[in-house]
Amino acid sequence: MSRPLHNRRLSGSIQGHLESQEPQMEDKTEKRETHITRSSSDHSYLSLKFSSRILSDNNSPSKLGVNENGFSADSFSSSGSSRGQHKLALVLLRISLVLVVILALTGSFWWTISITASSRGQIYHSYRRLQEQLVSDLWDIGELSLGTSKLKELEVCPEESENFAPCYNVSENLALGYSDGNEYDRHCSHGLRQTCLVLPPANYRIPLRWPTGRDVIWVSNVKITAQEVLSSGSLTKRMMMLEEEQISFRSVSPMFDGVEDYSHQIAEMIGLRNESNFIQAGVRTILDIGCGYGSFGAHLFSQQLLTMCIANYEASGSQVQLTLERGLPAMIGSFNTQQLPFPSLSYDMVHCARCGIDWDVKDGLFLLEADRVLRPGGYFVWTSPLTNARSKENQKRWSFVHDFAANLCWELLSQQDETVVWKKTAKRGCYFSRKPGSVPPVCSKGKDVESSHYRPLQGCIGGSHSRRWIAIEDRPTWPSRARLNVNELKLHGLLSEDLVEDSANWNSVVRDYWSLLSPILFSDHPKRPGEEDPSPPFNMLRNVLDMNARFGGFNSALLNAGKSVWVMNVVPTGGSNYLPLILDRGFVGVSHDWCEAFPTYPRTYDMVHADGLLTLETSKHRRCSMLDILVEIDRLLRPEGWVIVRDAATLIESARALTARLKWDARVMEIESSNEERLLVCQKPFIRRQPK
Repeated sequence: MSRPLHNRRLSGSIQGHLESQEPQMEDKTEKRETHITRSSSDHSYLSLKFSSRILSDNNSPSKLGVNENGFSADSFSSSGSSRGQHKLALVLLRISLVLVVILALTGSFWWTISITASSRGQIYHSYRRLQEQLVSDLWDIGELSLGTSKLKELEVCPEESENFAPCYNVSENLALGYSDGNEYDRHCSHGLRQTCLVLPPANYRIPLRWPTGRDVIWVSNVKITAQEVLSSGSLTKRMMMLEEEQISFRSVSPMFDGVEDYSHQIAEMIGLRNESNFIQAGVRTILDIGCGYGSFGAHLFSQQLLTMCIANYEASGSQVQLTLERGLPAMIGSFNTQQLPFPSLSYDMVHCARCGIDWDVKDGLFLLEADRVLRPGGYFVWTSPLTNARSKENQKRWSFVHDFAANLCWELLSQQDETVVWKKTAKRGCYFSRKPGSVPPVCSKGKDVESSHYRPLQGCIGGSHSRRWIAIEDRPTWPSRARLNVNELKLHGLLSEDLVEDSANWNSVVRDYWSLLSPILFSDHPKRPGEEDPSPPFNMLRNVLDMNARFGGFNSALLNAGKSVWVMNVVPTGGSNYLPLILDRGFVGVSHDWCEAFPTYPRTYDMVHADGLLTLETSKHRRCSMLDILVEIDRLLRPEGWVIVRDAATLIESARALTARLKWDARVMEIESSNEERLLVCQKPFIRRQPK
């Protein structure tokens, strides 16, 4: 049940500043909020929209004569001539704007008809995006003119949006001319943004807390048919048991666990005693392609291994949706025409157990992408009936993969039953010691770049020019890896003091966050005089999204505090690219443009954290509004989930005004260490769809 946020002042470094939203008080305070909020929030929102403000040298109240409505008293004593001049200036300004728009549209028209037919399609899409942005900006201006008291709550999305992930509309992509696998990739440049609230399914229930929720989920929380459950017999899906209201991933027999035996087999093929020795072998992060429902990663999590599941978008029975529902890292990603959204040399192991990828097609292009994200000395594990092929056609396909892997300088360690394990070379010289004209070639420096955002697949060996070429055996083992040594930090342009200072700051911030959430969580539980508020349970959160991760300090601090979470560290494309640093620390993350939908399903995160994101997004030419970003957060957040935003005071006030449209319970907090920043803490309510 969603608990309202009560207004109370907190001791420590974060204190309550503004009143919380309380539904039971809205009727009594509506007129007062209309009177006060319009002046304060609109003023801060205007500072978001425009890049400059006119301030006097001395802004003390006595000299400015500012009254309670936010207007200067001197303005009301101005002469009639001044008012007339002001009105005349406004009329001239409006006429000028109309002329500019007419000239712009006329020039755009003549320019459009003068272009060649071959380029009209591309320009049409760009022109359409400009039109959409113009509509969005005009809408924002309309909101400002109405004032915050007039903002309406957003409409509810249609029922078919309950499990829909934007940017993956195959039928629409085909209609737009995408083909040859492109129709299955992300395409966010067309179509209007979603400006409605996605409600949970009718019988949705709050997920069970970790670790219980790892093995048992509610059937009504995901979109899956009984047939899809009963047919899930692949190795990594384990035996799923469908009960009345739950799906259980527990092993059928306590004496036999197929995933545990499979993990043990892989460890032995590498030359280890068992899977508990993966850490000592330099393995910390694993990319699990086509992960089933995440059971391979769920088992390895107990060994401090972090497995990122990627799979295609699926309208029903989604591997990604069920894996996230279990509290395990996952995101939509596919091997089609584009590189995965990770830099080169990102993972210690790439795993594919009957993942549905045909590694022999497109001249080995998919194997090249797997090699690109694999660290030097890392392992590629493939389980497929093709490895034990009997027919001539399948033997030919297996021979291609075998020979291509050798050309990639992969060493075949072992082959048992259907499973094959290769080890990527730790020496760059191997590529240049091959026979002249060997295929595939090594990428040139111009093509071998760290950023992979929307880049097409490369037909060459990537990562060989990276300064981060360090064998997994030569890296510190986990958890020491999270701190990075001096030499590794130099690769990212940082000093050891930078990371130490960042870690100390985030350790303090996480303590403040937790003390902040304590009274909010337990505010409806009476306590005896003199007693302190109880601490929130360590497992109240599981899936956490950090929208502007920087060095991954928030992730590190949560782990240092003993919280049973995993964090999706997102590096915005408009900021500094520290994603390689985050991945080198043994965390998981992705590069993303927050003017697009995140590649996941609705209701997948318990907490969304954003530090400085609004400042970053407003400092560049915006393709989306603040409301667009907040609506996307609402889509990603589970009912009763939490949002913590830290940013400039004016931006926080603007965001606070918009939370009413999303029906969030929200409050703004002062930050003692910074007079220019504020903290916005929100909780998403549990709203059920009204029966028709």
